[in-house]
Amino acid sequence: MGLVMSTPVDEMDGPYKRRWPALAVLCLSLLIIVMANTSLTVAAPDMVKDLGLGSSDLQWVIDGYTVPYAALMLILGAIGDKYSRRGALVLGLFVFGAASVAGSLVDSSGAVIAARAVMGVGAAMIMPATLSLLAATFPRAERAKAITIWTATAGLAIAVGPLVAGALLEDHGWASTFLINVPIAALGIVGALLLVPPSKAADVDRTDYIGGLLSVIWVGSLIYMIIEGPHFGWGAKAVTAAVLAGVGLVCFVLWELRHPRPILDVRRFAQRAFAGSTLAVALFFLAVFGAFYYLTQHLQFVLGYSPLDTGVRMLPLAGAVFVGGALTAFLTPKFGMKITVALGMTVGTIAIALLTRVDAGSTYSDFLVPLMILGLAIGLSLSPCTNAIMGSFPEDQLGVGGAVNSTSIEMGGSLGIAILGTVLAKTYSSNLADTAAKVAAGGGPKLPEKALTAAQDSVGAGLYVAKEVGKQVTAGATPKMGAEKAAAYGAQQAQSVVEAVHKAFADSVAHTSMIGAIILGVGTVLVVALLPRDAGKSTTAAPTEAPAAKNDERADERV
Repeated sequence: MGLVMSTPVDEMDGPYKRRWPALAVLCLSLLIIVMANTSLTVAAPDMVKDLGLGSSDLQWVIDGYTVPYAALMLILGAIGDKYSRRGALVLGLFVFGAASVAGSLVDSSGAVIAARAVMGVGAAMIMPATLSLLAATFPRAERAKAITIWTATAGLAIAVGPLVAGALLEDHGWASTFLINVPIAALGIVGALLLVPPSKAADVDRTDYIGGLLSVIWVGSLIYMIIEGPHFGWGAKAVTAAVLAGVGLVCFVLWELRHPRPILDVRRFAQRAFAGSTLAVALFFLAVFGAFYYLTQHLQFVLGYSPLDTGVRMLPLAGAVFVGGALTAFLTPKFGMKITVALGMTVGTIAIALLTRVDAGSTYSDFLVPLMILGLAIGLSLSPCTNAIMGSFPEDQLGVGGAVNSTSIEMGGSLGIAILGTVLAKTYSSNLADTAAKVAAGGGPKLPEKALTAAQDSVGAGLYVAKEVGKQVTAGATPKMGAEKAAAYGAQQAQSVVEAVHKAFADSVAHTSMIGAIILGVGTVLVVALLPRDAGKSTTAAPTEAPAAKNDERADERV
């Protein structure tokens, strides 16, 4: 009797008895790949200091992970279906852990970006494998509950990432935020081998590699364009990526329509439940990642919380995700998926809209209720949508189904940061210019043109400029004033700039939230129009029954 779990679920006489511990392994694997992005936003300031990163370098340290992650999921999910879903999970965890070690040891921006890109490759193996293994392991009657826990884990990771990174940065350098992945990945590998049954699709004679390559081209180009254009301008790189994405998408669709066994049957998007669910997932993560992007900045730069304190204050969102997920178990069977998803998206729109009340005098209590409502909305909407997407694929394409769901998440998140991040930056820049002019007109310090331009770059840059203004005012004070009065006067002038920066950013958060609420509100209407009335029924019966649903009770066999 060996330790490695070697009996596939479809060879068991009943549901796999240790499926819930196996789900814990899958959720742990999901946790670290989502945390890899949210934790890095907290570690970014330390990386800038140690590595001398410019704004472009820092952007690609963060987003170098996203491009391969989103681009490769579909083809790697299909390969996992054909050869081994558990093998894809284990290999992905190994690549992710090894790249994390490399990322912690390097000392240049290019090397960190390369390490993050390899981590993205590992994540592209892990993410679809977690969902496909979940669907293959659980009987259909329990699958919705398992997906709810999976979804709640994703919500938890959004909030836990900054918390863990903040705790590590209290006593360690930024490299610790990479190294924390290593023991978790090792635990995931061991847990996968001991607890997760092997799984692969039956009777898959060939894989549509050309379709997979075309998906890599158009998805990767699209994500690159979304990142490059808004942040660095619509130059040759962004325009080329946009053209490549468009041409690649057209070629992908035409190829898939003609291929006898496409990697992704694009005709599925004509099914209203599938199309509506995919759109809902993308829209929700557009709103969530966009809001998370500017809320963490507000908590740190305006309210003055440390990275650890910021992470702690994001936890109510994670708790509310679990509550929302639990409610779907009651609401979806009773009212159907369409009503549950519509309720969740409406609640999410309300949460974002509440943030339009933010101003320079807002405290954490003004953010608490919107955070909890947003978490509740995530739990309500994403679990039934993910269940619907996975239920639309037969057993031999579960990895592809997981890839579609996860690619929707990544595309939505990238669009959220790109769109709402651009709105935030432009609004902040305009607001700061207006506020600085009013401060100068009221007798406060007049910022030199260069200082104002530097302060308009970001809220962090604005606070740095304020500090420098204080130093310059103090140094330039007349000798008659005395050192003590000069220091006080310098501090007063610096505080005037700080208040201007805080006001400009708070007003930008309110404006950006209005745009986010409008996008999610319009998206809610589109999703409701797409989802059929019997969408709830469509999530309970898939075209092909997974093997786990057909089995009777039996103890697992380990060889």
